[in-house]
Amino acid sequence: MLDKSLGNILLEHTSLTEAQLEEGLLVQREKGLKLGEALIQLRFLRQEDILKAVSIQLGIPYLKEINPDSILNEVIEPLSINFAKKNEVIPLVKHEDRVEVALADPVNLEALDDLRLLYQLPIEPKITSLSQITDAINIVYNRQTDTHSSVISDLHEESESMEQDWEEAQDLLESDDEAPIIRLVNSLLFRAVKQKASDIHIEPFEKDLVVRFRIDGVLYDIMHPPKKAQNSIISRIKIMADLNIAEKRLPQDGRIRIKLAGKDIDIRVSTLPTSFGESVVMRLLDKSKVVLDLAEVGVTGTYLEKMHELIHHKHGIILVTGPTGSGKTTTLYAMLSQINNTDVKIITVEDPVEYQLPGINQTQVNPKINLTFAAGLRSILRQDPDVVMIGEIRDKETAEIAIQASLTGHLVI
Repeated sequence: MLDKSLGNILLEHTSLTEAQLEEGLLVQREKGLKLGEALIQLRFLRQEDILKAVSIQLGIPYLKEINPDSILNEVIEPLSINFAKKNEVIPLVKHEDRVEVALADPVNLEALDDLRLLYQLPIEPKITSLSQITDAINIVYNRQTDTHSSVISDLHEESESMEQDWEEAQDLLESDDEAPIIRLVNSLLFRAVKQKASDIHIEPFEKDLVVRFRIDGVLYDIMHPPKKAQNSIISRIKIMADLNIAEKRLPQDGRIRIKLAGKDIDIRVSTLPTSFGESVVMRLLDKSKVVLDLAEVGVTGTYLEKMHELIHHKHGIILVTGPTGSGKTTTLYAMLSQINNTDVKIITVEDPVEYQLPGINQTQVNPKINLTFAAGLRSILRQDPDVVMIGEIRDKETAEIAIQASLTGHLVI
């Protein structure tokens, strides 16, 4: 509950009169504006007056100016520029126990919740003008992308050499690490890991090449490398994933394993021929970040109690659903870890095995030798399991076997 209305605070702390407030309230109702917007439109008050009043009303500090030079790159790295612009927010300082954040709309509770989850720290909001936010975002994020800009500049300078066929692209494997293509791909992977992206999308269009990251289920535009670099970038990724760089007519799947800042990152690579070249999607799996606690996954309160009750049933089926990157696999692993004891036999069938779990038998699907989910599930049921985890139910046959297993003394997840 707010102690005072904004109107009363403005009457007390500014030159606003009762008559002007009444007129402002009338305009607010007629035009569907916020009270502050109406008063500024009527030229009764300045934006600074409104912001100071909101600061008093909400008990949030007012920030007259933002100094972009004081914002460190490490503070904004986890936050995409798209999120910052959409929510009119920019992080200022990261402390051990909190993150200071400037917002144009301090009652944007959804953005504050997202920031708290992103930084895993309490958020200390400060109110400032939208122009201050916008200017700071442009300056700070432009500074952050200097590395990308220099790489793209190098690519433009070498554009003549970017029209090579696959034989020339093969030289990338032997190229020096300072080659622009290698630096660009490495930079993309590094940035995706830092921003906790679940997927990297590289999409070719008629006159453009677009790179997007999926973060928390939402796709964000990241960069637009030169179109002439397209074949080289795709070839570099295919080489890293041990794919056939000569084959551009058929879809291909591969895997890249890298170590970044001490983290083991597993990357699933998928290519798809399109009208304007091959589209590439890379799914990033940080094996050091697997969460094995349901509470940490985000299940709380009565839902956590219910989940604990369900996973300790001797038989039945539990389905975990959700969009890409929402945490389905993480939730499955967290559930398994809760019931992983010496008196319980757990077997999984997955595509791929994303994280290795001690004490659990994990099976990798391999369609090339007819080891499908359905075939794997049939074999697993002959191994006397107590709990079966199925990575995906892709067809009717797998669904039927899963339901039958759940009715014959197995817990199927």
